[in-house]
Amino acid sequence: MIRRPRGAAALAALVLILVVPLAGCGEKDEPSGTPAGEPLELVLDYFPNADHVGIYAALADGDFRAAGLDVKVRTPSDPGAPLKLLAAGRADLAISYEPELLLARDRGLKLVAVGALVQTPLTSIISLGSKDIRSPADLAGARVGTAGIPYQSAYLKTILTGAGVDPARVKETSVGFDLVPAMLSGKVDATLGAFWNYEGIQLAQRRKRPRIIRMERVGVPTYAELVLVARQDDLARGGSRVRRFVQALGRGYAAARRDPARAVGQLVRANPDLDRRLQLASVRATLPVFFPADRRRPFGYQNPATWEAYGEWMRRNGLLKRPPRASEALTNEFLAGEGI
Repeated sequence: MIRRPRGAAALAALVLILVVPLAGCGEKDEPSGTPAGEPLELVLDYFPNADHVGIYAALADGDFRAAGLDVKVRTPSDPGAPLKLLAAGRADLAISYEPELLLARDRGLKLVAVGALVQTPLTSIISLGSKDIRSPADLAGARVGTAGIPYQSAYLKTILTGAGVDPARVKETSVGFDLVPAMLSGKVDATLGAFWNYEGIQLAQRRKRPRIIRMERVGVPTYAELVLVARQDDLARGGSRVRRFVQALGRGYAAARRDPARAVGQLVRANPDLDRRLQLASVRATLPVFFPADRRRPFGYQNPATWEAYGEWMRRNGLLKRPPRASEALTNEFLAGEGI
């Protein structure tokens, strides 16, 4: 089944882990009075998949237990719901997207990214080999399907303008979340919104010869596709649970890097409806961008300068009503070796 990062039917995933506290390498000393099995509920951005492999590795290997956490993973019924649930106090942490977080903060929600799960954009322009769309210039006269999300339209305009193509020569069609079906049926010539590390691989496995154009290589400022988000007020009250969770999560992704096949096995055992072959290929393709390009930085590191550049791009394109102050939307304080 071809998936879209948002929309379509979600697969339910509830994971309860009872835990025993144990100090982890690279973590700060926490108060000795931290209760065993402190509950923490995480809302995913979408149904469990390869992007979440480190979460399920950390669950299976007991990394959250060792951090004194009882972690419950929840799949949203509506992919637009995670930040709303978090802001309403109905979850402790949520996985979302950098642009969605900046939009939420523009609406006044006091939410902060505490770590990046995927360091670069996964969103891409995908076409089938028969269309011979190899570069943005080849989109002239084409029909491009999007999910109708405003910043996707802004991506398309930025890319076309940079390639010297008049946006009026490209017909953008909102196809909702049926991006790949719209392309396979011939309704559109290409799509902007599917992920290179998932739909792109899935199409290749189906021998559809996908051609992929990645956002950050054709004029869109780079951004973190997936981020871990917390309430600002919770962090102000200490953030011990957040620190322990983020650092245990880093160990889960490190385990996936060491042995992708084992980690994918853990993901699929927890979510048996997943296609193991697809998940393994996706994890292997995504491993480089689960971690910062600068190896001196810890897992989850977020670059304030790139956030500022992306936030300013959103402002220039009319996506934000207020100055974004994007560097205030993130903190690296809770990462291994960071903070006070």
